[in-house]
Amino acid sequence: MFPFLYRFFIELTNGRVTSALLKNFSQSRLSKPIIPLYTKVFRLDQQEAKDDFASFATLHDLFIRKLKSDVRPIAEGEQAVVSPVDGILEDFGDIQEDKKIIVKGKTYSMEEMLGDPKTLQKYLGGKYLVLYLSPSHYHRIHTPISGEVTQRWSLGQKSYPVNKWGMLYGKAPLSKNYRIITELDYGQGCVAIVKVGAMFINSIEITDKAKQLQKGQEFSYFSFGSTVVLLFEKDSFEIASDLVIPAHVRIGEKIGYIK
Repeated sequence: MFPFLYRFFIELTNGRVTSALLKNFSQSRLSKPIIPLYTKVFRLDQQEAKDDFASFATLHDLFIRKLKSDVRPIAEGEQAVVSPVDGILEDFGDIQEDKKIIVKGKTYSMEEMLGDPKTLQKYLGGKYLVLYLSPSHYHRIHTPISGEVTQRWSLGQKSYPVNKWGMLYGKAPLSKNYRIITELDYGQGCVAIVKVGAMFINSIEITDKAKQLQKGQEFSYFSFGSTVVLLFEKDSFEIASDLVIPAHVRIGEKIGYIK
C-alpha cells in the first residue's frame, strides 16, 4: 500500500506547474533569505566555496556554487578513473547481457536508460557505478577520465526522487527520469556518463561543450541534488580495492582504473 501512495503523491505534485514554481522560486531573489538556514541545516562548508555564501542572490546560486581551485586534487595516472562528483557511491555491479542492471535490489532496463540499442551493445557485460548527490553536496559534475566526446543526447521528461525512498518505491527513476548522457572515448574504450535529473526540477546544464575533456574538468551541473551513473565497457574497468560501498567520495578521488 505504501509504495502505491508514495508514487501517487509524487505524481500528483510532479506536474509542470509545480515544477515551474519551484524552479522559479529557487532562481528568484525571494529565495535569498533561505540561504543561511539551508547552509546551516545541510552543514555546507564555506571554506571550500570560491565565493562567500552571503554574496549569492538566490538559492539557485548556492546550489551551483563553485569550489576553490585547490580543494579537490585530481588523482594522477592516465589509467586512474576519478569521481565526477561529490556524493555517495551507492552501488557498483555488472551490466548484464540481458540488458539489465540491478541497483539496490531493483531491476533497471539499460535499453530504456540509454534509449539507443546500438550504443547499448558496447556496454553489455561491462560495469556500472551509481553516485548519488544529496541537496548538501556540491552540484557541479566533472570528467572522470580524459577523452573525446563522441555523442551527447537527452531522454525523458519528468524527474522523480532519487533518494532512498525514491530508489525503493519509485518507478525506476534511473532509467525514466529526465537525463542527459555524455559518451567519452578515452582511447582504450568508452564510458557513458548518465546525468539523472532530480525530483521536480529537470535542470541539467552543460557548461562546457568542448569535444575534448580533461580528467577533473567541470563540464555540467545539476540545479538540485541528483544522481550520476557511469557505464564502462566489458573488461575495461576495475573498481578501487579500498572502496567499501556505500562510500563517500569527492571529485578527483580515485574510484577505479582502466584495465
